[in-house]
Amino acid sequence: MTRTEREGIHHTDVHDADLGLRIPARYRHDWVLFTDWCSAADHNPIPAAAETLALFLHEHPAAVATQRRRLSAINAVHTGHGYPAPGRTETVRRHLDTTRASRLDQLSRLLLERAVELPTTGWPSGLFGRRDALLLVLAATGMSFTDLTRLRRRDLRLDGNTLVVTTRAGERFRLPPDSETGDNPAVEIYRGWAEIQTFLDQHPGTHLLRHHLTDPSEFVADPLDAEQGRQPLLCPIDRWGHLPHAQPMTLQSVSTLVWAHLSGRSPVRRALPVPLQDDVDTWVEPEIELDSGYYERGTAARSRDHEALEDLTDVFDEIEARTDALLQDLMGMLEGL
Repeated sequence: MTRTEREGIHHTDVHDADLGLRIPARYRHDWVLFTDWCSAADHNPIPAAAETLALFLHEHPAAVATQRRRLSAINAVHTGHGYPAPGRTETVRRHLDTTRASRLDQLSRLLLERAVELPTTGWPSGLFGRRDALLLVLAATGMSFTDLTRLRRRDLRLDGNTLVVTTRAGERFRLPPDSETGDNPAVEIYRGWAEIQTFLDQHPGTHLLRHHLTDPSEFVADPLDAEQGRQPLLCPIDRWGHLPHAQPMTLQSVSTLVWAHLSGRSPVRRALPVPLQDDVDTWVEPEIELDSGYYERGTAARSRDHEALEDLTDVFDEIEARTDALLQDLMGMLEGL
């Protein structure tokens, strides 16, 4: 687009005196409709919350093409003034595409069923179970896996018996209790994982945590400080049960786990026996006495092994070359399928 064309478009803009905005002429009608409704309903038109936009579309039913045009106008005004586009959120997409919303609702129910079935006690089964359960609950909202990996501990809060999640982009998801029973498994699942992270705030390391998961004990949970609030909500867990607080789960790990649980192929985390804490605390390493020839025999053994294993590097190089060749053949076969 040339400079003259840009200036021509700029001169056709309409100035919104009330909000101090310059609105492209082609968006004026839809933008005025939206701002008038916001004024009457006491909502802020810019930056508009996703819930506000979804309610606006609900109260102004129209053909899909018309609704998409309205979204384009509202998104354009927002991005043109430095705000994120509220129409590109999951809340609005579900409202606009009822078929997609129905499909996601079915998927959400399945994810919640899988989450409730996961273990909450035992070592390390309870640790993996609590984290994966919250992962499935959050995936059930429809938020993207990318947004899920960016969540921090401060991004989740309880509003009565409703779990509220706010993404980095400001999109808000609410997980309310069941309208008939009043139960909300999402709240209990969130509390279960928050308890793990709070316990580790007070007792770093896995030694006491494994006893807590085997025989849960009461402890006082303090409010999150600023540093704790910035920590990733969902962390990777290694096979020893270690959780790096500052490291979030990767996008690949999140997607792999979600689909594994959906397909019924999730990793089996069997509960391992945990020794009694009294026994662990009172164990004393026995003293070992070495005979006088220990060091001489060790030196001779290292010298002998060095000579025997001198050609081992060449053997490893040959094995690696054969492995690379097999991998290339396999990739070629897969590409031909």
